[in-house]
Amino acid sequence: MTTNHQTSALQLRNAVVQNQASAVDAAEKIFQCIEQHDKKIGAFLSTLRDRALEKAADIDRRVQAGQPLGPLAGVPVAIKDNLCTEFGATTCASKILQNFHAPYNAHVVEKLEAADAVIIGKTNLDEFAMGSSCENSGLGKTVNPWDTSRVPGGSSGGSAAAVASRMCYAALGSDTGGSIRQPASFCGVVGLKPTYGRVSRYGLIAYGSSLDQIGPLARTVTDAALMLNVIAGHDHRDSTSVTNQMASAKDYLADLEKPLKNLKIGIVREFFDADGLDPEVESTIRNALKTYENLGAQLIDISLSHMKYAIATYYLIATAEASSNLARYDGVHYGHRTAQPRDYVDVYNSSRAEGFGPEVKRRIMLGTYALSSGYYDAYYLKALKVRNLIRGDFDTAFEKVDCLICPTAPAPPFKIGEKINDPLTMYLSDIYTIAINLAGIPAISIPAGFTGNNLPIGMQIMTTNFTEDKLLRIARMFEANTDFTDRKPQL
Repeated sequence: MTTNHQTSALQLRNAVVQNQASAVDAAEKIFQCIEQHDKKIGAFLSTLRDRALEKAADIDRRVQAGQPLGPLAGVPVAIKDNLCTEFGATTCASKILQNFHAPYNAHVVEKLEAADAVIIGKTNLDEFAMGSSCENSGLGKTVNPWDTSRVPGGSSGGSAAAVASRMCYAALGSDTGGSIRQPASFCGVVGLKPTYGRVSRYGLIAYGSSLDQIGPLARTVTDAALMLNVIAGHDHRDSTSVTNQMASAKDYLADLEKPLKNLKIGIVREFFDADGLDPEVESTIRNALKTYENLGAQLIDISLSHMKYAIATYYLIATAEASSNLARYDGVHYGHRTAQPRDYVDVYNSSRAEGFGPEVKRRIMLGTYALSSGYYDAYYLKALKVRNLIRGDFDTAFEKVDCLICPTAPAPPFKIGEKINDPLTMYLSDIYTIAINLAGIPAISIPAGFTGNNLPIGMQIMTTNFTEDKLLRIARMFEANTDFTDRKPQL
Protein backbone atom coordinates (compact mmCIF):
# COMPACT_ATOMS: atom_id res chain seq x y z
CA MET A 1 0.00 0.00 0.00
CA THR A 2 1.23 3.49 -0.84
CA THR A 3 0.97 5.95 2.03
CA ASN A 4 -0.71 9.16 0.92
CA HIS A 5 -2.62 12.04 2.41
CA GLN A 6 -5.97 10.55 1.35
CA THR A 7 -5.48 7.40 3.42
CA SER A 8 -7.66 7.19 6.52
CA ALA A 9 -6.19 6.59 9.97
CA LEU A 10 -7.72 3.11 10.08
CA GLN A 11 -6.34 2.21 6.65
CA LEU A 12 -2.89 3.47 7.61
CA ARG A 13 -2.94 1.57 10.91
CA ASN A 14 -3.89 -1.64 9.13
CA ALA A 15 -1.21 -1.15 6.47
CA VAL A 16 1.50 -0.51 9.08
CA VAL A 17 0.51 -3.53 11.17
CA GLN A 18 0.47 -5.74 8.04
CA ASN A 19 3.90 -4.41 7.01
CA GLN A 20 2.44 -2.85 3.86
CA ALA A 21 3.40 0.70 4.87
CA SER A 22 6.12 2.27 6.98
CA ALA A 23 5.31 4.37 10.04
CA VAL A 24 8.47 6.39 9.40
CA ASP A 25 7.41 7.04 5.81
CA ALA A 26 3.96 8.16 6.94
CA ALA A 27 5.44 10.53 9.53
CA GLU A 28 7.96 11.94 7.07
CA LYS A 29 5.19 12.71 4.58
CA ILE A 30 3.19 14.46 7.27
CA PHE A 31 6.14 16.64 8.28
CA GLN A 32 6.73 17.46 4.61
CA CYS A 33 3.10 18.57 4.43
CA ILE A 34 3.49 20.68 7.58
CA GLU A 35 6.64 22.29 6.20
CA GLN A 36 4.87 23.03 2.92
CA HIS A 37 1.56 24.37 4.24
CA ASP A 38 1.66 25.39 7.90
CA LYS A 39 3.35 28.74 7.31
CA LYS A 40 0.13 29.67 5.53
CA ILE A 41 -2.35 27.83 7.78
CA GLY A 42 -0.79 28.25 11.24
CA ALA A 43 -2.35 25.12 12.72
CA PHE A 44 0.59 24.17 14.96
CA LEU A 45 2.12 25.99 17.91
CA SER A 46 4.89 23.38 18.09
CA THR A 47 5.96 20.24 16.27
CA LEU A 48 7.81 17.20 17.61
CA ARG A 49 9.67 15.87 14.60
CA ASP A 50 12.58 14.06 16.30
CA ARG A 51 10.39 12.46 18.94
CA ALA A 52 7.76 11.44 16.39
CA LEU A 53 10.27 9.86 14.00
CA GLU A 54 11.86 7.98 16.89
CA LYS A 55 8.46 6.58 17.85
CA ALA A 56 7.67 5.70 14.23
CA ALA A 57 11.01 3.90 13.83
CA ASP A 58 10.29 1.87 16.98
CA ILE A 59 6.90 0.87 15.54
CA ASP A 60 8.52 -0.27 12.27
CA ARG A 61 11.09 -2.25 14.26
CA ARG A 62 8.33 -3.97 16.25
CA VAL A 63 6.45 -4.81 13.06
CA GLN A 64 9.56 -6.52 11.69
CA ALA A 65 10.00 -8.40 14.98
CA GLY A 66 6.38 -9.58 14.97
CA GLN A 67 5.63 -7.84 18.27
CA PRO A 68 2.11 -6.70 19.25
CA LEU A 69 1.07 -3.16 18.30
CA GLY A 70 -1.57 -0.74 19.48
CA PRO A 71 -4.76 0.28 17.66
CA LEU A 72 -3.22 3.53 16.37
CA ALA A 73 0.12 2.04 15.35
CA GLY A 74 1.96 4.48 13.10
CA VAL A 75 -0.89 7.03 12.85
CA PRO A 76 0.31 10.67 13.02
CA VAL A 77 -1.90 12.49 15.54
CA ALA A 78 -1.93 16.12 16.76
CA ILE A 79 -2.94 17.39 20.20
CA LYS A 80 -4.64 20.63 21.17
CA ASP A 81 -2.22 22.65 23.27
CA ASN A 82 -4.37 22.75 26.39
CA LEU A 83 -3.58 19.08 27.06
CA CYS A 84 -0.60 18.53 29.33
CA THR A 85 2.42 16.70 27.92
CA GLU A 86 5.75 15.91 29.52
CA PHE A 87 7.31 16.60 26.15
CA GLY A 88 7.26 20.10 24.68
CA ALA A 89 5.53 23.15 26.10
CA THR A 90 1.87 23.29 27.17
CA THR A 91 0.80 26.87 26.53
CA CYS A 92 -2.99 27.08 26.12
CA ALA A 93 -2.02 29.62 23.42
CA SER A 94 -1.50 32.14 26.22
CA LYS A 95 1.44 34.36 27.06
CA ILE A 96 0.94 33.51 30.72
CA LEU A 97 1.91 29.87 29.98
CA GLN A 98 4.18 30.49 27.00
CA ASN A 99 7.17 28.76 28.62
CA PHE A 100 5.32 26.25 30.80
CA HIS A 101 6.37 22.59 30.63
CA ALA A 102 3.93 20.22 32.31
CA PRO A 103 5.36 17.62 34.72
CA TYR A 104 2.96 14.90 33.56
CA ASN A 105 0.91 13.67 30.61
CA ALA A 106 -2.85 14.04 30.33
CA HIS A 107 -4.77 10.77 30.54
CA VAL A 108 -5.69 10.92 26.85
CA VAL A 109 -2.04 11.49 25.93
CA GLU A 110 -1.10 8.39 27.93
CA LYS A 111 -3.79 6.49 26.02
CA LEU A 112 -2.48 7.69 22.65
CA GLU A 113 1.06 6.72 23.59
CA ALA A 114 -0.08 3.27 24.73
CA ALA A 115 -2.00 2.87 21.44
CA ASP A 116 1.23 3.56 19.49
CA ALA A 117 0.00 6.79 17.93
CA VAL A 118 2.77 9.03 16.58
CA ILE A 119 2.22 12.41 18.24
CA ILE A 120 3.51 15.01 15.80
CA GLY A 121 2.75 18.32 17.50
CA LYS A 122 0.48 20.60 19.48
CA THR A 123 -2.13 22.75 17.82
CA ASN A 124 -3.27 26.34 18.16
CA LEU A 125 -6.46 27.38 19.94
CA ASP A 126 -8.29 30.38 21.30
CA GLU A 127 -6.47 31.30 24.50
CA PHE A 128 -7.52 28.92 27.30
CA ALA A 129 -10.12 27.57 24.84
CA MET A 130 -12.15 30.78 25.09
CA GLY A 131 -13.42 31.67 21.65
CA SER A 132 -15.20 30.59 18.50
CA SER A 133 -12.74 31.60 15.80
CA CYS A 134 -9.14 30.90 16.93
CA GLU A 135 -8.54 34.66 16.68
CA ASN A 136 -8.06 34.89 20.46
CA SER A 137 -4.80 32.93 20.46
CA GLY A 138 -2.05 34.85 22.18
CA LEU A 139 0.68 32.99 20.25
CA GLY A 140 -0.30 32.87 16.59
CA LYS A 141 -2.98 33.01 13.93
CA THR A 142 -4.72 30.03 12.34
CA VAL A 143 -6.71 30.36 9.11
CA ASN A 144 -9.25 28.15 7.38
CA PRO A 145 -7.65 25.83 4.79
CA TRP A 146 -10.69 26.17 2.50
CA ASP A 147 -10.35 29.97 2.37
CA THR A 148 -7.41 31.58 4.16
CA SER A 149 -9.31 34.85 4.53
CA ARG A 150 -11.72 33.07 6.89
CA VAL A 151 -11.53 31.68 10.43
CA PRO A 152 -11.17 27.94 11.11
CA GLY A 153 -13.57 28.11 14.05
CA GLY A 154 -12.72 27.68 17.67
CA SER A 155 -11.52 27.01 20.11
CA SER A 156 -10.04 23.84 18.56
CA GLY A 157 -9.32 25.66 15.29
CA GLY A 158 -5.74 24.44 15.05
CA SER A 159 -6.73 20.79 15.37
CA ALA A 160 -9.53 21.14 12.80
CA ALA A 161 -7.31 23.01 10.33
CA ALA A 162 -4.53 20.43 10.74
CA VAL A 163 -6.90 17.54 9.96
CA ALA A 164 -8.54 19.36 7.04
CA SER A 165 -5.22 20.29 5.43
CA ARG A 166 -3.90 16.72 5.81
CA MET A 167 -1.16 17.75 8.25
CA CYS A 168 -2.25 14.90 10.52
CA TYR A 169 -4.63 11.94 10.30
CA ALA A 170 -6.58 12.86 13.43
CA ALA A 171 -6.34 15.26 16.34
CA LEU A 172 -7.63 15.80 19.84
CA GLY A 173 -9.62 18.86 20.81
CA SER A 174 -11.63 19.98 23.80
CA ASP A 175 -15.26 21.07 23.72
CA THR A 176 -16.81 23.40 26.31
CA GLY A 177 -19.62 24.86 24.23
CA GLY A 178 -18.94 23.60 20.71
CA SER A 179 -15.17 23.93 20.46
CA ILE A 180 -14.75 20.61 18.64
CA ARG A 181 -17.93 20.60 16.56
CA GLN A 182 -17.98 24.20 15.30
CA PRO A 183 -14.40 24.17 13.93
CA ALA A 184 -15.08 20.71 12.48
CA SER A 185 -18.01 22.25 10.63
CA PHE A 186 -15.99 25.25 9.45
CA CYS A 187 -13.10 23.07 8.24
CA GLY A 188 -15.12 20.26 6.67
CA VAL A 189 -14.04 17.43 9.00
CA VAL A 190 -15.67 15.17 11.59
CA GLY A 191 -15.72 16.37 15.20
CA LEU A 192 -17.07 14.34 18.14
CA LYS A 193 -17.96 15.57 21.62
CA PRO A 194 -18.48 12.49 23.82
CA THR A 195 -20.86 12.28 26.77
CA TYR A 196 -19.56 14.20 29.79
CA GLY A 197 -17.61 11.67 31.85
CA ARG A 198 -16.92 9.31 28.93
CA VAL A 199 -13.33 10.58 28.50
CA SER A 200 -11.10 11.55 31.41
CA ARG A 201 -10.33 15.27 31.78
CA TYR A 202 -7.18 14.55 33.80
CA GLY A 203 -4.46 16.76 32.33
CA LEU A 204 -6.86 19.03 30.42
CA ILE A 205 -6.22 22.60 31.54
CA ALA A 206 -9.68 23.58 32.68
CA TYR A 207 -11.92 26.28 31.28
CA GLY A 208 -15.39 25.26 32.50
CA SER A 209 -15.02 22.07 34.53
CA SER A 210 -18.67 20.97 34.38
CA LEU A 211 -18.77 21.55 30.61
CA ASP A 212 -15.33 20.56 29.23
CA GLN A 213 -14.97 17.29 27.35
CA ILE A 214 -12.12 15.94 25.23
CA GLY A 215 -12.88 14.41 21.86
CA PRO A 216 -11.45 13.60 18.42
CA LEU A 217 -11.38 15.48 15.14
CA ALA A 218 -10.86 13.19 12.17
CA ARG A 219 -11.23 12.85 8.41
CA THR A 220 -14.04 10.29 8.65
CA VAL A 221 -16.62 8.96 11.09
CA THR A 222 -14.72 5.68 11.13
CA ASP A 223 -11.55 7.41 12.25
CA ALA A 224 -13.47 9.29 14.95
CA ALA A 225 -14.77 5.93 16.21
CA LEU A 226 -11.23 4.53 16.18
CA MET A 227 -9.97 7.49 18.20
CA LEU A 228 -12.82 7.19 20.70
CA ASN A 229 -11.98 3.52 21.17
CA VAL A 230 -8.56 4.62 22.36
CA ILE A 231 -9.35 7.58 24.61
CA ALA A 232 -12.64 6.49 26.25
CA GLY A 233 -12.83 4.72 29.58
CA HIS A 234 -12.68 5.24 33.32
CA ASP A 235 -9.80 7.06 35.00
CA HIS A 236 -9.63 7.09 38.80
CA ARG A 237 -7.77 10.43 38.71
CA ASP A 238 -10.85 12.22 37.34
CA SER A 239 -13.76 12.28 39.79
CA THR A 240 -16.21 12.96 36.93
CA SER A 241 -15.04 9.91 34.95
CA VAL A 242 -18.06 7.60 34.94
CA THR A 243 -17.75 4.01 36.13
CA ASN A 244 -21.17 2.39 35.83
CA GLN A 245 -21.92 -0.39 33.37
CA MET A 246 -23.98 1.78 31.03
CA ALA A 247 -21.03 4.13 30.64
CA SER A 248 -18.35 1.48 30.12
CA ALA A 249 -16.29 1.93 26.96
CA LYS A 250 -17.30 -0.12 23.92
CA ASP A 251 -15.86 -1.05 20.55
CA TYR A 252 -17.32 1.77 18.47
CA LEU A 253 -16.12 0.18 15.24
CA ALA A 254 -17.91 -3.12 15.81
CA ASP A 255 -21.35 -2.20 14.43
CA LEU A 256 -20.43 1.04 12.69
CA GLU A 257 -21.38 -0.19 9.22
CA LYS A 258 -24.82 -1.43 10.30
CA PRO A 259 -27.47 1.20 9.47
CA LEU A 260 -30.18 1.74 12.08
CA LYS A 261 -33.59 0.48 11.04
CA ASN A 262 -36.74 2.52 11.76
CA LEU A 263 -34.59 5.51 12.66
CA LYS A 264 -36.57 8.38 14.20
CA ILE A 265 -34.94 11.79 13.77
CA GLY A 266 -36.07 14.78 15.79
CA ILE A 267 -36.12 18.14 14.02
CA VAL A 268 -35.88 20.83 16.68
CA ARG A 269 -38.22 23.67 15.83
CA GLU A 270 -36.21 26.24 17.79
CA PHE A 271 -33.01 25.44 15.89
CA PHE A 272 -34.53 26.04 12.47
CA ASP A 273 -36.56 29.09 13.52
CA ALA A 274 -33.56 30.83 15.10
CA ASP A 275 -32.57 34.28 13.88
CA GLY A 276 -29.40 34.36 11.81
CA LEU A 277 -29.70 30.94 10.17
CA ASP A 278 -28.03 31.27 6.79
CA PRO A 279 -30.29 30.14 3.89
CA GLU A 280 -27.54 28.00 2.33
CA VAL A 281 -26.91 26.29 5.66
CA GLU A 282 -30.61 25.58 6.17
CA SER A 283 -31.00 24.28 2.61
CA THR A 284 -27.98 21.99 3.00
CA ILE A 285 -29.27 20.46 6.24
CA ARG A 286 -32.77 20.02 4.78
CA ASN A 287 -31.23 18.15 1.85
CA ALA A 288 -29.22 16.01 4.25
CA LEU A 289 -32.41 15.10 6.06
CA LYS A 290 -33.87 13.96 2.74
CA THR A 291 -30.92 11.58 2.43
CA TYR A 292 -31.92 10.06 5.76
CA GLU A 293 -35.56 9.84 4.64
CA ASN A 294 -34.42 7.98 1.53
CA LEU A 295 -32.66 5.54 3.87
CA GLY A 296 -35.94 4.89 5.68
CA ALA A 297 -35.74 7.39 8.53
CA GLN A 298 -38.79 9.16 9.92
CA LEU A 299 -38.62 12.90 10.68
CA ILE A 300 -40.46 14.05 13.81
CA ASP A 301 -41.04 17.65 14.88
CA ILE A 302 -39.56 18.35 18.34
CA SER A 303 -39.61 21.40 20.60
CA LEU A 304 -36.94 22.21 23.21
CA SER A 305 -38.84 24.96 24.97
CA HIS A 306 -36.01 26.30 27.12
CA MET A 307 -33.52 26.59 24.25
CA LYS A 308 -33.94 30.37 24.13
CA TYR A 309 -32.20 30.58 27.50
CA ALA A 310 -29.23 28.41 26.51
CA ILE A 311 -26.75 31.14 25.54
CA ALA A 312 -27.34 33.21 28.68
CA THR A 313 -27.22 30.09 30.85
CA TYR A 314 -24.02 28.84 29.24
CA TYR A 315 -22.11 32.11 29.49
CA LEU A 316 -23.03 32.55 33.16
CA ILE A 317 -21.92 29.03 34.09
CA ALA A 318 -18.86 28.90 31.82
CA THR A 319 -17.49 32.30 32.84
CA ALA A 320 -18.12 31.61 36.53
CA GLU A 321 -16.16 28.37 36.30
CA ALA A 322 -13.45 30.08 34.25
CA SER A 323 -13.09 32.79 36.88
CA SER A 324 -12.52 30.13 39.51
CA ASN A 325 -10.20 27.95 37.40
CA LEU A 326 -7.99 30.81 36.22
CA ALA A 327 -7.46 32.25 39.70
CA ARG A 328 -4.47 29.88 40.03
CA TYR A 329 -2.42 31.91 37.54
CA ASP A 330 -1.00 34.33 40.08
CA GLY A 331 2.56 34.95 38.89
CA VAL A 332 3.95 32.94 41.81
CA HIS A 333 3.60 29.20 41.34
CA TYR A 334 4.22 28.89 37.59
CA GLY A 335 3.68 30.73 34.36
CA HIS A 336 4.46 34.35 33.50
CA ARG A 337 5.64 36.69 36.25
CA THR A 338 5.89 40.43 35.74
CA ALA A 339 9.50 41.65 35.51
CA GLN A 340 9.74 44.29 38.25
CA PRO A 341 6.82 44.07 40.66
CA ARG A 342 6.43 46.74 43.33
CA ASP A 343 4.88 44.36 45.89
CA TYR A 344 2.97 41.10 46.14
CA VAL A 345 -0.30 42.62 44.96
CA ASP A 346 1.48 43.99 41.90
CA VAL A 347 2.93 40.52 41.18
CA TYR A 348 -0.62 39.22 40.93
CA ASN A 349 -2.17 42.15 39.11
CA SER A 350 0.59 42.85 36.60
CA SER A 351 1.37 39.21 35.84
CA ARG A 352 -2.27 38.53 34.97
CA ALA A 353 -2.68 41.81 33.07
CA GLU A 354 0.39 41.07 30.95
CA GLY A 355 -0.30 37.35 30.51
CA PHE A 356 -4.01 37.16 29.72
CA GLY A 357 -5.57 38.36 26.48
CA PRO A 358 -8.70 40.52 26.20
CA GLU A 359 -11.24 37.69 25.80
CA VAL A 360 -9.89 35.80 28.81
CA LYS A 361 -10.02 38.97 30.89
CA ARG A 362 -13.58 39.62 29.74
CA ARG A 363 -14.73 36.15 30.79
CA ILE A 364 -12.92 36.31 34.13
CA MET A 365 -14.66 39.61 34.92
CA LEU A 366 -18.08 38.29 33.85
CA GLY A 367 -17.63 35.16 35.95
CA THR A 368 -16.33 37.00 38.99
CA TYR A 369 -19.32 39.32 38.86
CA ALA A 370 -21.78 36.41 38.59
CA LEU A 371 -20.21 34.73 41.63
CA SER A 372 -19.90 37.86 43.76
CA SER A 373 -21.84 38.47 46.95
CA GLY A 374 -25.36 39.65 46.21
CA TYR A 375 -25.36 38.31 42.64
CA TYR A 376 -24.69 34.58 43.10
CA ASP A 377 -28.37 33.71 43.61
CA ALA A 378 -29.61 36.07 40.91
CA TYR A 379 -27.24 34.82 38.21
CA TYR A 380 -25.17 31.69 38.80
CA LEU A 381 -27.68 29.76 40.91
CA LYS A 382 -30.52 30.65 38.54
CA ALA A 383 -28.40 29.52 35.58
CA LEU A 384 -27.89 26.14 37.25
CA LYS A 385 -31.66 25.75 37.61
CA VAL A 386 -32.25 26.61 33.96
CA ARG A 387 -29.52 24.14 33.01
CA ASN A 388 -31.58 21.39 34.62
CA LEU A 389 -34.62 22.49 32.60
CA ILE A 390 -32.59 22.33 29.37
CA ARG A 391 -31.34 18.87 30.29
CA GLY A 392 -34.94 17.83 30.97
CA ASP A 393 -35.99 19.04 27.51
CA PHE A 394 -33.43 16.73 25.91
CA ASP A 395 -34.49 13.79 28.10
CA THR A 396 -38.10 14.26 27.00
CA ALA A 397 -37.11 14.54 23.35
CA PHE A 398 -35.12 11.31 23.41
CA GLU A 399 -38.17 9.43 24.69
CA LYS A 400 -39.70 10.11 21.25
CA VAL A 401 -36.73 9.96 18.86
CA ASP A 402 -33.37 8.24 18.39
CA CYS A 403 -31.48 11.42 17.63
CA LEU A 404 -31.78 15.13 16.97
CA ILE A 405 -30.31 16.80 13.89
CA CYS A 406 -29.63 20.47 13.19
CA PRO A 407 -26.92 22.68 11.66
CA THR A 408 -23.66 22.74 13.61
CA ALA A 409 -23.28 26.49 13.09
CA PRO A 410 -25.83 29.05 11.86
CA ALA A 411 -23.57 30.29 9.06
CA PRO A 412 -20.52 29.20 7.05
CA PRO A 413 -17.04 30.24 8.27
CA PHE A 414 -16.86 34.01 8.56
CA LYS A 415 -14.11 36.41 7.57
CA ILE A 416 -11.12 36.99 9.84
CA GLY A 417 -11.80 40.14 11.87
CA GLU A 418 -15.50 40.16 11.04
CA LYS A 419 -16.76 39.46 14.57
CA ILE A 420 -13.73 39.87 16.81
CA ASN A 421 -14.84 43.28 18.10
CA ASP A 422 -18.44 42.20 18.68
CA PRO A 423 -18.40 39.56 21.44
CA LEU A 424 -22.18 39.05 21.52
CA THR A 425 -22.31 38.31 17.79
CA MET A 426 -19.34 35.97 18.20
CA TYR A 427 -21.07 34.13 21.03
CA LEU A 428 -24.12 33.54 18.82
CA SER A 429 -22.01 31.45 16.44
CA ASP A 430 -22.26 28.68 19.08
CA ILE A 431 -26.04 28.88 19.32
CA TYR A 432 -26.58 25.27 18.18
CA THR A 433 -23.79 23.65 20.20
CA ILE A 434 -23.77 25.09 23.72
CA ALA A 435 -26.98 23.40 24.93
CA ILE A 436 -25.38 20.00 24.31
CA ASN A 437 -22.63 20.79 26.82
CA LEU A 438 -25.17 22.05 29.34
CA ALA A 439 -27.01 18.73 29.02
CA GLY A 440 -23.80 16.64 28.92
CA ILE A 441 -25.01 14.54 25.96
CA PRO A 442 -22.86 13.33 23.03
CA ALA A 443 -22.91 15.08 19.67
CA ILE A 444 -21.03 14.92 16.39
CA SER A 445 -20.53 17.31 13.50
CA ILE A 446 -20.08 15.77 10.06
CA PRO A 447 -19.64 17.40 6.65
CA ALA A 448 -23.07 17.82 5.03
CA GLY A 449 -22.30 19.92 1.98
CA PHE A 450 -20.76 23.12 0.68
CA THR A 451 -21.85 26.66 -0.06
CA GLY A 452 -21.83 28.05 -3.58
CA ASN A 453 -18.33 29.41 -3.00
CA ASN A 454 -17.03 26.03 -1.70
CA LEU A 455 -17.13 26.60 2.06
CA PRO A 456 -17.93 23.57 4.24
CA ILE A 457 -21.25 23.20 6.06
CA GLY A 458 -21.52 20.85 9.02
CA MET A 459 -24.49 18.89 10.32
CA GLN A 460 -24.83 18.18 14.04
CA ILE A 461 -26.31 14.93 15.32
CA MET A 462 -27.17 14.37 19.01
CA THR A 463 -28.18 11.28 20.98
CA THR A 464 -28.85 10.60 24.65
CA ASN A 465 -26.13 9.98 27.27
CA PHE A 466 -23.60 7.20 26.65
CA THR A 467 -24.96 6.20 23.24
CA GLU A 468 -21.93 7.14 21.16
CA ASP A 469 -22.21 3.78 19.39
CA LYS A 470 -25.65 4.76 18.08
CA LEU A 471 -24.51 8.32 17.34
CA LEU A 472 -21.59 7.12 15.24
CA ARG A 473 -23.75 4.62 13.34
CA ILE A 474 -26.26 7.36 12.48
CA ALA A 475 -23.44 9.62 11.29
CA ARG A 476 -21.91 6.81 9.28
CA MET A 477 -25.24 6.17 7.51
CA PHE A 478 -25.05 9.64 5.97
CA GLU A 479 -21.32 9.52 5.31
CA ALA A 480 -21.60 6.17 3.49
CA ASN A 481 -24.15 7.66 1.11
CA THR A 482 -22.36 10.94 0.34
CA ASP A 483 -18.83 11.96 -0.63
CA PHE A 484 -18.35 15.09 1.50
CA THR A 485 -15.70 13.58 3.78
CA ASP A 486 -13.66 12.63 0.71
CA ARG A 487 -13.15 16.23 -0.30
CA LYS A 488 -10.17 18.28 0.79
CA PRO A 489 -9.14 21.92 0.40
CA GLN A 490 -6.85 22.90 -2.45
CA LEU A 491 -3.80 24.36 -0.71
